[in-house]
Formats: sequence, C-alpha cells, structure tokens
Amino acid sequence: MKQVVQNYKSGELAVLDVPVPGCKPGGVLVRSAYSLISTGTELMKVSEAGMSMVGKARSRPDQVAKVMQSVATNGVPATYRKVMGKLDSYTPLGYSLCGVVEQVGTGIDDVAVGDLVACAGNEHALHAELNWVPKNLYARVPDGLAPRHAAFGTVGSIAMQGVRRGEPQLGDVALVIGLGLIGQLVVQLLAASGVRVVGVDPDPVRCELAERLGGAACGDPASAAVEAVVAELTGGHGVDQVYLAAGGGSNQPVELAARLCRDRGRVVDIGKCRLDLPWNAYYEKELDVRFSRSYGPGRYDPEYELEGRDYPIGYVRWTERRNLACFLDLLARGRVDVEPLVSHIADFDDAVETYQRLKDGDLKAVAVLFRYPEHAGEPEAPAVAVPAVRRSGGAPTPARSAKTPVRLAFVGAGNYATSMLLPHLAQRDGVELSTVVTTTALSAANAKRKFGFAEATTDLDAVLGDKSIDAVFVVTRHSSHAELTRRALLAGKTVFVEKPLALTEDELAGVLAAVEESGNDRLQVGFNRRFAPLLQEARKRFGARTGPASLRYLVNAGRLQHGSWYLQQGTEGSRFAGEGGHFIDTASWLLGADPVSVYAVATSGNEDLQVVLHYPDGSTATISYVTTGAPSFPKETLDLVAYNKALRLDDFVRASVYGRKRWVSSRLPKARDKGQSAELAAFIKAVRTGGPMPVPLESLAATTAATLAVQAGLAGGAPVTLERPR
Repeated sequence: MKQVVQNYKSGELAVLDVPVPGCKPGGVLVRSAYSLISTGTELMKVSEAGMSMVGKARSRPDQVAKVMQSVATNGVPATYRKVMGKLDSYTPLGYSLCGVVEQVGTGIDDVAVGDLVACAGNEHALHAELNWVPKNLYARVPDGLAPRHAAFGTVGSIAMQGVRRGEPQLGDVALVIGLGLIGQLVVQLLAASGVRVVGVDPDPVRCELAERLGGAACGDPASAAVEAVVAELTGGHGVDQVYLAAGGGSNQPVELAARLCRDRGRVVDIGKCRLDLPWNAYYEKELDVRFSRSYGPGRYDPEYELEGRDYPIGYVRWTERRNLACFLDLLARGRVDVEPLVSHIADFDDAVETYQRLKDGDLKAVAVLFRYPEHAGEPEAPAVAVPAVRRSGGAPTPARSAKTPVRLAFVGAGNYATSMLLPHLAQRDGVELSTVVTTTALSAANAKRKFGFAEATTDLDAVLGDKSIDAVFVVTRHSSHAELTRRALLAGKTVFVEKPLALTEDELAGVLAAVEESGNDRLQVGFNRRFAPLLQEARKRFGARTGPASLRYLVNAGRLQHGSWYLQQGTEGSRFAGEGGHFIDTASWLLGADPVSVYAVATSGNEDLQVVLHYPDGSTATISYVTTGAPSFPKETLDLVAYNKALRLDDFVRASVYGRKRWVSSRLPKARDKGQSAELAAFIKAVRTGGPMPVPLESLAATTAATLAVQAGLAGGAPVTLERPR
C-alpha cells in the first residue's frame, strides 16, 4: 500500500510503498476514502522539518530538554547516535480520515466489514491507503453523511472539546481568535449552541467565511471595529469566553484575550500560540485560563486508546470517541457545515505536490482533502447462504395414544413464556407440564407454582436426558437459542424455539447440521402470526391470485424501555434480528414462497428500517419496521394487493378483502389474537400424532436466512442474494 511520510532530518516528503498493517484484536482495518490535511498542525510539522538543526532546536525546546537529559545520563556519543537515528527516519503524517472497514479484529462487535467509519489519531488515522484503528478511535458514520465530510471528524472533535472546555451558555458572547480550520468549526459549534460569536483573523476572506457560517461579526484583530462590536454585544462588560485557535509566535492573541474578556471570564487555548500571559491584565480580571487537550478525555491514555478501555459515561460524559460520534451526528443533521471549508481536493498520488504548494503559499486553503482511489475490482454482490436441509433418515416419531399426555419441558420462564405460551398450555387437555429449567432457582420455583410444572430445576442436561419428555420449549434470550436448539435436537427431542432461531449464519448452519447428524427434524420456530384466526380467514377469502403480488407490512414497534436486554445488540443481536422473522414469515406464507433477495435501508442509527423482499414469481413484500411512530397508532397493519384483489389487516382486530365480493370481518371489538393458541395446538398435534411439523423446516431456514440478510444489507448498502444449494 501507499503512505505519505516525511524525513524530519532532511525535510523530504514522499509517498512510499509500505506493508499493509495487520488487523490486530481490538480494532479494525480501514481502507481510506478521504483524509484531511490539517493546514495548521501538519504544515507546522512540515515547515519544522525543513529548518536547520538550530532552527529545529529553537522550535522544539521541549525536545532539546530531553536531549540534554539524555546527554547527562548516556553521554554525548550515545545521545548523538540516538538523536540522528530518530531524525533520519520516516515519520507519518495525518490524523483525520474517513474510510470503509475492510477487516474486523477479534473483540469488535459494533461495526462490520463494509461499514463507513471516521477515524482519529496521529498513529492510526494516517495519510495511507490502509490503517489499523483501535476501537476508541473510530466511530460509525451516520447514513447519508458524505465520506468527504466525515473525514473532518477528528478536527471537529478538537474544536468540540475546546468549546466544551469553555462551558458556554445560552446568550453568552464569545470571541474566537484565529479563523483557520479549527476556528471556523468553533464558530459554528458556538453559534449552534446559542452563543453570539465575534471572530478575529488578519485574513478578510476567512472573516467573511466565518460570518457566513454563523459569526455575528468578524474582523482584523488590529481593528478598532472588533472592540466596538464586543462592547455593543456585551454592554461594555466583555466577552464571556475567548477561544485561542491561532498559531505562530506572536503574543498578540493572549493580550487581545485579556483586553476583550469580561471579569472572571474564561480563556481556552485550543491552538498552539505563544502564551506569555500579561500578569497584571489576567490577575486584575481573575481570568480562568484553560487548556483543551486535543479531542477529549482519553487522549494520550494508552489504556483508552490502544486497549479499548472506555471511561464510564456516568463519570466521563464526553470522551474522545463520544466527541467524534457527536460531531458526525451534527454533520449528518446539518447543524454544522464543512463543505464551505473544503478549499481543495487532491488525488492521493499528488500528496507531495499538494504539501509543497501549501508550504510555498501557492495553494491558500482552509481545508484540503486527499481522495483515495477506489479498491481495485468490483466488490462481490453480498449474499447470505440458505443452508440445505438434509436428513439422515432417523427413526420416525411414533404416534401417542390419545390417553397418553404429551410431556413438555420449558427452558426459560421469562415474560413471553409466562404471558403468551404457558397460559395456553397449562389448562390444555392431553398436555403435561413436566419440568421447567431456568438459570436461577427462584424463577423456576415461581413458574412451577404458577403453572403447575411437576418439577423445577436448573439442570438442563438432566432434562435432555429424560426419555419421558416428548418436547422441549426454548424460551431464553436470543443469543442462546441456536445452541440450546442444537442440543435438544441431538438429544432426540421435538423442539419449539421462540424466534429467532439463530443470530448468525454459522448458528443456523449448526442447527441444520444437528438435524442431519441426528435425523431429527422435529423443529418449530415461534412464528405465530400465520396461525392467527383472523389472518387465516382473510387469506381463505382472498383465494388464489393471478400474477405477482405486492405486500406492505407496517410494524409500529415503538420505543424500548431503557435497560431492556433487547438493546444489548453486541450479545443479543439487533432488534430486527430478534423480531423481524415474524413479519418475513407472515409475508412468505401469504405469498406462498420463500424470498430470493433482500434489500434493506435505514434511517440514521438504524432505528427505522425499510426491508424489501423479492420472491421467485416477481412478487415483492415491503416491511416498514419503525420505532419512532406514535404509541397510539396500531402496531401492525398489512396490505396485500394482486390482480383485482386486495386484502387488509388492521392490527389483528379487523380484516377485509376486496375482489368480486367484499368481505369485512366483524366490526365488534375483539381481543387481538396473534395466533399463539392455534400455533401451540398445531405443535402439540404434531408431537402427539407424529405427523408433519406445522411449518416445513426448509421455510424456517429460509426465513431465518432472510432475517440475517437484513443486517448484511444494511452494512453493504446493496441487495443481498439468498443463495440456495444447488
């Protein structure tokens, strides 16, 4: 790969071919799309590299002090060799970019391959085609935000941290000294916070730009007009905060800050300017001088930046990663505009020439971006495999006498099991609730007492080994469904597992491998809506159709309560992964086929999804899964339209069919019956008689694969093919 480097001894800039960094645990490998040149920080480094040794020493007295300490400790010859060796080495440039995740290291679960991320760090977000970036130094780019704008994430975080250090309040007046890249962003952030901003810079073009982007008035620092504006806006008291975003060796910025700041105001140093504080001026006003350390808490802490140890939000609200994500959100919502700051976009291959033009003054710019070539070759179309269902010819399930009860065991006794399943089974003739298994003894005891289980235990192995138990219900958290189902199938049990069957392709393949190994295909997933009496009747009234159909399914899912385990996406999968199978199964049942492709798009943050399913005969189903709707609106509404026919379902309360004749269900209000009772009756019948399971296993596998394809489609931004075995 190619990377921009500089030799600090000679000042040489080059684009070198260097090895591709490895994708280490705790981070991601990112292919750059755009990286941003910091025309302040980076050009200062480039200029220093071109100085003589004496000039370098004068510009970096901190490094000279280290050299002198080394001389005292190690002697002149050893120190000379060490310093020359370090100077005569290539060093990287860059610290702010946007790119696409190419590989994901172990321990990372918040982004996937193909995700667009903004990256930070002068060791990790370099001007290079590929960078390895640790977890706390990247943030996912909101949908719809252009990559070239997301490349401003790091410098935006620097500006944001400076503003946070100033603690502005609504109605404050602030002074920003220096209207380069950081200063322009500070102006916008302050204006978005309800602060009136005065800016100063000797460049009239930058002053005009800052006024367009929200500054109340901007001008030359030497102009009396600036002091007049400050006096007018503040009633002569002076500004509440001063933000030093200037560079250079002049002491004028800190002197101007003291002159225009109010009594006990705050002065925040964001840039790197001379800070010879005039003691009398600062003392008499008791000015609060603060430093803003780069892009926020966590900076320069190796445990945070390299090891990924986050600071608890209750103790540190805004870390550098949270600042990065916040700035990207402001960009995506149009609260900050960086497009006017883009002075020039250069191809990455022209990096050396671009730096030289900036250094020589031929290219006058606020912000310059490097644009990277696209990855060679067209990316393969995303696909999710629908595993083949193979049976090894195990012994058929024997029918039971009508007098012999079907003995059931429940693994899990949470809210859904105790409210939607067990009430339908506890009083059903021919059913015996044998054993309930939970991870905590008290929940098992409660379920035993309430529903009449014969036994309560925490020992799953004992239940799976009990030959008298006919069927096992898996009603646990989503992350355990596939493994518990696999174990129960291998133990020869008929299995009812609540959705989802699996959270990954590997989990789905593992369940079907257990079917093949054991010959036991007695499996049902809790897709209950196809069993709802009202929908069953509406489908019957709709009858056969001619040609492709269009189906629209609106799911007004609503917000989850804070703390719900459904929000634990890292372990329990996305909310749609957990619930979406319901709606895909219903659509496929109504259309009489399994989907062949899936296309998914989402609003920012993946809260509201639009999922389009394509079927073999050309039919389509669109599932709108929204969490931001009004709570008073019905949860589920469905429309099915084919040639001269239409079916409508209103939240399992009413249904209607339009065709040659119109049919409308009873208008008397009824309780919503989403099919759990009928589904359980069909399952118990299959267990008792040994007959076919209510839903073919092939359909369960296809629905699960289609649900998994939604997440793959969101990550890749393209339709996902559901590949079936040939």
